[in-house]
Amino acid sequence: MKTRFLTATAFLFVLASGGSGAQAEKIANRVAVFSGLDKITGRIISFDVYINETVQFGALQVTPRVCYTRPATEAPQTTAFIEVDEVTLAKKVQRIFTGWMFAASPGLHAVEHPIYDVWLIDCKATSPVTPPSDSQ
Repeated sequence: MKTRFLTATAFLFVLASGGSGAQAEKIANRVAVFSGLDKITGRIISFDVYINETVQFGALQVTPRVCYTRPATEAPQTTAFIEVDEVTLAKKVQRIFTGWMFAASPGLHAVEHPIYDVWLIDCKATSPVTPPSDSQ
């Protein structure tokens, strides 16, 4: 019984530490990079969005709240917390997604809409896109 408790405790410790003895530090980035698919035209575009900025993609408004990467010496793990709203034909805004996206698993938590799909590609510190005036 005592051995089973110690094994379970060790397992929980490994889970809590991310699978290894040390946790990699997260790097907070200023820009989230997304791909978007317009299912009507078949067009896929990539677009940069600054953190806390909202960008319109078709009828969707995409707002990243945080975007994390790991140092280059660590295994890649790019994650972002995203809010996506849909602007209806009646001009009402309706939240259709709130949650984490993982660049390594785009199908896991991508936004799947009848007309548009949006998924996280990467996070980065800078962008050729001009930042919003309040984030300079």
